[in-house]
Amino acid sequence: MTVNLSFLPEVTATFLLIFARLGTMIMLLPALGESTIPTRIRLSVALAITFVLYPMASADYPPDLVSSLPRLLGFLAREMAVGFAIGLSARLITSALSTAGMIMASQSGMAFALGSDVANEGQQGALFGNFLVLLGVTLVFVTDTHYLIIAALHDSFELFPPGNAVPVGDFSQYAVQAVAEMFSIAMRMSAPFLVVGIVFYFGLGLLNKLMPQLQIFFIAMPVNITLGLLLLMVLVATIMMFYLDHFQQSLGKFIAG
Repeated sequence: MTVNLSFLPEVTATFLLIFARLGTMIMLLPALGESTIPTRIRLSVALAITFVLYPMASADYPPDLVSSLPRLLGFLAREMAVGFAIGLSARLITSALSTAGMIMASQSGMAFALGSDVANEGQQGALFGNFLVLLGVTLVFVTDTHYLIIAALHDSFELFPPGNAVPVGDFSQYAVQAVAEMFSIAMRMSAPFLVVGIVFYFGLGLLNKLMPQLQIFFIAMPVNITLGLLLLMVLVATIMMFYLDHFQQSLGKFIAG
């Protein structure tokens, strides 16, 4: 009895291309691709998702991939480029938390209180931002929003079919829009801190004019920090629900095309 295994090179090549796209995306995606997650875990997740999506995505690839090595390498480069562009665009969504945290820390007098950034391993970030990023990742898993991320991985094969040219212009335009929206979301999240900070420092300036002999800023610094922490305690639920809604809408737009 002879077992025909001639199909294995084609299956291996197709699986490699799917894994190249999905693995590149997962290394950059929010929640699933956080740097605090061990690399082996992220690779295992990418491999498992590739196994799941292979029956659906393999039909989009041509059957003669192994007939030409330059052609296979060209497919591999395109898949990695698409995965990198999608993952980096999605990563910009979570940058709103770090930016908002830095603004909140600046208005609360805690801009110099730095700690290890959970989103960017090896870098320093404001404690407010680190807390918000960690809370945001937790909420993504608690609310099952990570299923939307997996759905976006699947729909990427429909939006960007294998073998087509990489839409550099579309990716560039979307990246610019994502950066602008990220700053807009960060400013809206930190708006209460900006208002309180402006009013507080305006009052300090007025009090300093009325009592020049009083070292007002040394007295007001503990008050400013206390106000910032109290404001964060009161508004953290509203801020994170606003961010989570924005996160889900951004993924929904991507899934809907």
